[in-house]
This record gives sequence, C-alpha cells and structure tokens, in this order.
Amino acid sequence: MVLVVLALRLPFLHQAFQGDDLYYLYGAEHAQIDPLHPDNTRHAFLGRIVDMRGHSHPPLDAWFLAILLAILKDIDEVRYHAAYILFSLIAGLSALALARRFSPFPLAATLLFLVTPAFVVNGNSLESDLPFIALWLLSTALFVAGVDRRSVPMLVASSLAMALTAITGYQSVILFPILLLYGRKWRPSWIAALAIPAALGAWQLYERLSTGAMPAGVLAGYLQSYAFEAFSQKLRNSAALTGHLAWLVFPALWLPGLLTLPFAIGAAFIDPNPLFWASIAVGVGILIWCSRNWRDFLCQWVLIFFLGALIVFFAGSMRYLLPIVLPIAILATRRVNPKWLYAAAACEAALSLALAVVNYQHWDGYRRFAKTLDKDLENRRAWINGEWGLRLYFESEGALPLMQGQAVHPGEVVVSSSLAYPLPFTTGGGVLTPVAERTISSRIPLRIVALNGKSAYSTTMGLRPFDISTGPIDRVRAETVVERKPSLSVLPMNAPEAEQQIVSGVYGLENGQWRWMSRRALLLLKAPPAAAGLSIRLYIPDSAPARTVEVSINLKRVASQTYSGPGAYILSAPSTQLEGDVATLEINVDKTFSPPGDQRQLGIILTEVGLR
Repeated sequence: MVLVVLALRLPFLHQAFQGDDLYYLYGAEHAQIDPLHPDNTRHAFLGRIVDMRGHSHPPLDAWFLAILLAILKDIDEVRYHAAYILFSLIAGLSALALARRFSPFPLAATLLFLVTPAFVVNGNSLESDLPFIALWLLSTALFVAGVDRRSVPMLVASSLAMALTAITGYQSVILFPILLLYGRKWRPSWIAALAIPAALGAWQLYERLSTGAMPAGVLAGYLQSYAFEAFSQKLRNSAALTGHLAWLVFPALWLPGLLTLPFAIGAAFIDPNPLFWASIAVGVGILIWCSRNWRDFLCQWVLIFFLGALIVFFAGSMRYLLPIVLPIAILATRRVNPKWLYAAAACEAALSLALAVVNYQHWDGYRRFAKTLDKDLENRRAWINGEWGLRLYFESEGALPLMQGQAVHPGEVVVSSSLAYPLPFTTGGGVLTPVAERTISSRIPLRIVALNGKSAYSTTMGLRPFDISTGPIDRVRAETVVERKPSLSVLPMNAPEAEQQIVSGVYGLENGQWRWMSRRALLLLKAPPAAAGLSIRLYIPDSAPARTVEVSINLKRVASQTYSGPGAYILSAPSTQLEGDVATLEINVDKTFSPPGDQRQLGIILTEVGLR
C-alpha cells in the first residue's frame, strides 16, 4: 500500500500549483503575521475584495501550509507536494485498517480506494481535500477500533482526529451521525462522536470573540450574494454527484439493474452522451443497492454522506465524494469475484493516471506562460483577468488581480484566460493589442475541464464525470493597451468605439443598447471644433436609489440635476468652447446598489452621451 502511494505521488512532485491552491497559500502567508487567525484577512476573488473568513473550508490546511512556509521560507512545488504525501499515507493506512475490518479482500478494497480519480488527481494539489479525507478515515478507523474493542483510549484518539477533521472541512459534520449509528450500543462512543460538532462550535465561537465574526456567518453571506445556493445550482449539483458515483470505483463492478433504466432515459434527454446517462444509471444503481441493504453500516455511511453532500455542496465536483469511495469499494469486494477486483483496480488506475497527466499539463501551461512573459512584464503594470494557477504564477511575476470595472490604461498589460470567468474592464481610451498567446491542450483525449467541455469533475460547466475530447483545455493571452484618441463626439453605448472611449466606471453592454454605470464614470469624447452643448440620455430604474446626477467636463462642473423618481431623462448643459481635441467627461451619482446575485455597484443606466 505504501509503495502504491509513493508510485502515485512521486511522478507528480513538480505539479504546478492549481485550482484554489492560491487562496490556501494566502492563508499560509497571513499566518506568518497572525498565526492564530490565518483566515482573518482579505483578498481579491472574481474581481471583488472578500473576507477570507468566508472561505469554504476551516483553517487547518492553511495552518499546515503556514508551517511549511515558516520552515522552507519560500513557496516551492516539489517540497510542498512531498510534504503532502504524509496525508496520502495516513489515508491509505486508515483505509487499509477499515478494509481489514469490513472487507473479505482488504488489499483489493484499499487499492480501489487509492486509484479512484479524485484521490489520484486531487491528491496532487494543496487544497484541503487530501488532508480532509486522511483525517476522516483516520477518525473512522480509530472510532471503529475503539467501539469493537471497547477501548476508551482508542475513542480519545478518535476524538482528537475528529477535532482536526472538523477544522479541515465543514462537511465533517456529516461524519457525526455516521459514527453515532456504528457506536449507538455503547454510550462512551456517543461522547467521543460529539468531538466534531464541539470542535466546529468552539472554532466558530473563538473566531467570533477574537475577530468579531463567525466564519460560518460570513460564508453564508457569500453563498447568498453569489447565488451559489440557488435551486437550479442544487439540481445540477445533484445530477453531477450522482454521475460521479459511477466512477468512484470502476463502473463494471456496479453494473446497473432494470430499476435504473427510467433514470438513464431521463438523463439521456438532458445529455445524450453515454458518459452522462450511463453514469447516472450506475450511480442510481449504487444508491438503490445501498438502500436495500440499509442496515449495513457501510450502506448507511454511503447514504448519509451522499444525502449530506446534496445539501451542503453547490458544485458537483468529484472530489467532494472522496469520503464514500472506501465504503463503496469495500461493498464491491463483497459482491464481485476477487480476480475481477484487481482487474478493475488496474483499469481505474489507468483512467486516473491519464486524467492526472492531463491535469498536470493544464496547470503547467499557466506556469510556462508566466515564465515566457517574465521579461515582457518588467517595469510594466500587469493585470490578471482570471483565477487559479494562472493568477498565482503571474502574481509571482508582479501582476495584480483585475477588479470588476477596472480601468486599464495605455501601456499596461492584461493577462486573460478563455476558460476563467471574464471580468468587465475598460481600456482607458485605448485598444488591446496582442503580446503573446498560448493554447493549452493534451494529446490524451480526456478532459477534466476544457473550453466547450461538458465535464463536472471540477467545475459547473457540464454534468459528465469527465469528458472525451481532443479540444483545447484553455487559451491564455497577454494584451497591452495602446493609446487611441476618441473618434466620436456623440457616443451611443452600443457603438463599437464605446469600449475604447470608456475610461472607467461603466459596465458591459446589455440588451444591445445600454450600460450600467457605477457611482463615478469617466468617458472620453472627441471635442467638436465649435462650441458644443452636453446631452446625456439616462434612465433611473425603479430599483435604483440614485436621484442626483452631476457632470463635469475637463474637471469643470457643467450640470447637476436631482430627479424626483425613476424614469428616462435627458440631462443637458449649455454650449461651451472646449480647448484641445479631447474632452474628459465625468458623471457622478449620489447612491448605488447591488441587486441579489450581482456584485456590481450600480448607479444609473446610460444610453448615450455626447457633445453637440
């Protein structure tokens, strides 16, 4: 088992940092300043400054990274990934201990767990998934041994492991009822299982008293404001997680029965690709089998956690199901001839390693792109329109994360990803000119995430457990802003020239006609040769609290108007002679608002601005 773990991890020690590694490293960096509160800081996320206390995971993983950073004095892929092998070994040994207790073929069950895609792929990141599953299985193994042997020291050790699990992931609370069911006949086990809610509660109270806010409360606010808990998102999460069940162990070990046929047919109407509807059939088959055998502890483990996952999670990523890989693998060893178990493990290992290689090439593409632009970014301000490893590696080169509505000025560089969520920005009176571009792909025809991909392995872009494709994973590019003088004196918001003449404070075009502005908007207009009057066509929606609009041209106030209520208006200013050939128009409103699910600060709607 140890040799298998090393064989899975050592080839990927040079894995580029990926996914949310960036945010955990932020916590580790802040812990060098405030060791007791690694999450009591702020950082940019999707173009907005957020409170890290609202992070979706408690701080144990950040603390572990903080220890590495304090010892190693730098962030390094090889040494950090080597340190994380510790969690892989804990997970493997704990899985083997549980398999010896519940499986007739414990080594086969452990191998099926170790080669599952989520363990192989996501075990090479710095995210909390690997520490969490290691501590979850350690807690369970110690608890089961303690109950079986009526050993109080074992239960005490289990409680300590549970406390660590609790401050690794909020979903640890699902382990509480699972363990209660196993130890329900022995009262000391009830007390031991209380370590999970007790640790979560103590941490929340500690943060409230020492920093002024409960992390769970901050997180709940972000889940609502970003609409992560929307009903449509929950439906996608349920479908994706059900499909992922099929690939936690090789699907051939859980061939579905006729009862799953209606689910497969229904899924085919959503996505006719067999990777989706066949996976749904197998996943539903596993749930039906566990329901029929619900008195079995392992079946209870699977059903309770899966139900909890449907409630807790908002994105159906495969790694979220790591806690039920082992019980499903053990149940498979009870149903299948042992000679097929090792064949299934070999097939699953081949798939997982192929996905891990594709994942390696994806994140390595960002690392290589950042290195190629190292000299180009010297003495130039650069902005990153993206997240994940792309942002991490360009931040290491001195770039800054792009904020919503950011004004990027001539001479500055914008690094963008076609795969990431694009943020609106303005070019401050210039045009974007390409500096460099790179297409990230892989010859292996498997995709975890990709442009036009339908995989739900790590994102909400699709519903399939993974995708079969040779298409590009991502396209990244660097562009510089080249100055261009404004060409229009009258600027409709849907004019092609609008993007070049908007400096800041005006958002993207909507309905092909208008744009929202924030509290302050700057635009450039071509100054007419003769005296010209200002005309602004604007609209104040019912939901907008703004009532007063002030306008300046070249820093000189020319108009101010207070409106009695919502409606469409034309704000005018008398004619004036402008010096030079460029006029800088500034529009200010007195109030802004943010509607539910929209992080922008919205003032009023602009349809047209002009000098006539």
